[in-house]
Amino acid sequence: MITEISKLTPGQVKFNAMIETIRDKKNMQFVVVKDYSAKIQLFVDKVEHPEVGEVFSHLLPGATVFVTGELVLNEHVKMGGREVLVKNVSITSTAEVNPIAEDSSIDQRIDYRWLDLRQDKNLLMFKVQTELTYAMRKFLADRDFIEIHSPKLIGAASESGSEVFKVDYFERDAYLAQSPQFYKQMAMSAGFGRIFECGPVFRAEKSHSRKHATEFTGFDLEFSNIENFEDVMKMEEEMLTYALKAVKDKYGDQIKDLFGVEVVVPTLPFPRIKLADLYKELHTRYGLDVPADEQDDLSTEGERLCAQFAKDAYNHEFLFVTDFGAKKRAFYHMRKDGIPQGYDLMWKGLEITTGAQREHRYDILKAQAEEKGLAKDVEFYLQFFKYGCPPHGGFGLGLDRITVNLLELASIKEAMFIFRGPDRLTP
Repeated sequence: MITEISKLTPGQVKFNAMIETIRDKKNMQFVVVKDYSAKIQLFVDKVEHPEVGEVFSHLLPGATVFVTGELVLNEHVKMGGREVLVKNVSITSTAEVNPIAEDSSIDQRIDYRWLDLRQDKNLLMFKVQTELTYAMRKFLADRDFIEIHSPKLIGAASESGSEVFKVDYFERDAYLAQSPQFYKQMAMSAGFGRIFECGPVFRAEKSHSRKHATEFTGFDLEFSNIENFEDVMKMEEEMLTYALKAVKDKYGDQIKDLFGVEVVVPTLPFPRIKLADLYKELHTRYGLDVPADEQDDLSTEGERLCAQFAKDAYNHEFLFVTDFGAKKRAFYHMRKDGIPQGYDLMWKGLEITTGAQREHRYDILKAQAEEKGLAKDVEFYLQFFKYGCPPHGGFGLGLDRITVNLLELASIKEAMFIFRGPDRLTP
């Protein structure tokens, strides 16, 4: 790796790299090459090594080379004060003219996503996402959580009868899982106690918003023996604080340089507010008017205003919103006095989580499924609760949505390795 070369004392080096830029002068060339770890400058003396200069003069950015040369110290070089005097070069692949530029539209860039990902910002984005996921995994593993991998081909819709992809499964219908929810809860019935999963999630939503995708990466967890959904919120706020600190410590300066975003490590606890109280605040402070019969859920405009409200009222980026109406919550959420025992977590005006205490009592769960007209569809799921199941709860995070918010991107399309939406099945 180039980062390792940069740590060496002056002397001969050999390495593979991709060309980023070439400055071709009469008697010399300056070539910046890179790999996924770093960049380094090459210097070519065209008088002493005309054959090397000839090779580089016919290459375009994106071509890859194997370089042999001498690593030297040079205080005038910005990239770590080192450069390589090239003695020999061989071509490992050539490149054509890049069909996209940094100012190309996101849809044009996705057409050539493998080229778009070469940008420094995009490489950093996925390094950040790796660190974020690793930190959340470590946080949970240190607290005795078990990682599971649940099936994505299932026999019934996992949350409702709509917004699912139906697939042919031999001679019957199957569906792509909307979430690992049912299997997370099965693990609670199995006595696993604490589990998490990171994997693909599928939603057949014909939405073209900045936050929706038909396939995304979910980070879900579930744990037993909770007292109420406050325990779930506490687990989430502590995990996110731990993960954001890890990201800031490792990549905070680079994020500031490339994205212009200051990573804020949140203070604990995160602020909490009931939905009805939130609507009163949004009306009083910002003039938001929402019809009374629509106030059992958070509107798109209300969601957006949460960013300003959290900042104005609590000087915080995060906000837990609780006490939603039962009509808009999943049937498996426990209810108390008719109120679902769960929450949404808002971050910078975007919902990144829905969490709750689950209903673990078979008779009540079955009745709530019947109320939603789902009892037949979720018959197999209800079986998990016939033989005893401890009180439990959990939540699901959209890893791509977290990335959008963390780096303040324009759209989820930019945050995904390859985006999938209603009009996008390639590359």
